[in-house]
Amino acid sequence: MLRRLSLHRLPWLVLALALSGTACATEVLRVLSWPGYADADVVQAFEARTGARVEVTQVDSDETLWQKLSTNDATDYDVFAVNTAELQRYIDRGVAVAIDPAALPNLGAQLPRFRNPATLPGTTRDGKLYAIPYAWAEMGLIYDRRQFDAPPQSIAALWDARYRGKVLVYNSGSHNFSLAAQMLGKASPFRLDAADWAPAVERLVELRRNLLTFYAQPEESAHLFVSRGAALMYANYGTQQLQLLRAAGADVGYAIPREGALAWLDCWVVTRGARNQALALAWIDHLLGTGPAHVLSARHGLDNTRDPAPHQAETDRLVWLEPVEDVERRNLLWERILSGDRGARVLAR
Repeated sequence: MLRRLSLHRLPWLVLALALSGTACATEVLRVLSWPGYADADVVQAFEARTGARVEVTQVDSDETLWQKLSTNDATDYDVFAVNTAELQRYIDRGVAVAIDPAALPNLGAQLPRFRNPATLPGTTRDGKLYAIPYAWAEMGLIYDRRQFDAPPQSIAALWDARYRGKVLVYNSGSHNFSLAAQMLGKASPFRLDAADWAPAVERLVELRRNLLTFYAQPEESAHLFVSRGAALMYANYGTQQLQLLRAAGADVGYAIPREGALAWLDCWVVTRGARNQALALAWIDHLLGTGPAHVLSARHGLDNTRDPAPHQAETDRLVWLEPVEDVERRNLLWERILSGDRGARVLAR
């Protein structure tokens, strides 16, 4: 049976409906992020400034990122973070859209090396800007000061017999073949020619014999370094690992090899499925501000694009990651090397 509403209750009903309508109208920004890029306080500051609500989804691998964005033609997210070596396939797929730099006032506060897209491989296509640099790290050498008389000058230190059984390396076929290419003096560590595969495999077989073990995550690497008395580590996560080790009380130093340090650069990208591109760009500009930059570096040990890296000299060479010639072959051969095969057998199978 229907009940009649008393007139004195009607204003409260109107107010409730009005508030409900306001809540429904609140803009929602859907962010796909790596850990540490969208901390709660950073998100809250953006929400307070814009009145929007932010939904953050975190990923822990390039494969997961690709799966989430290639499903439903990127309509599930508005903005995402990706490294420049991976960005190309998102542009090819049409997932990423061009960005108007004029919409980002904080770009002017970035360091010079990040303000010129021409020097950052993969951030542009056909003269259009697709990615805004945000976080980066070079893959330097972390060494135990007690076991080194002087900082290592070259990646050749990873092969030095004096440190046999005391070297840690990231478990990645793609990156480790790039290391081998650097040892071979290749102009680009991301391009191995037909004649390069055999000597590169031999180099990595030699490296395997020198290793203590491999690692996958930064926390794991710090634990292994301290608990097992490592002397040298190829730091895939750069200063993030350095910060973890120093927090654990390790007496370690950090060096950029003369061959140049491979370096990854994570950028923010707007998706084709963004519901409100202006809001997505406002998010990116917010993250380029001083507050989020400080959080990125002080809390997570990652370099931001506003402040000079304290561990770097102007003459240090960075080699920004690019897509490699054959990632599947690199990973397959690396697995064979790990299994203990000799160089000839790695290539023969």
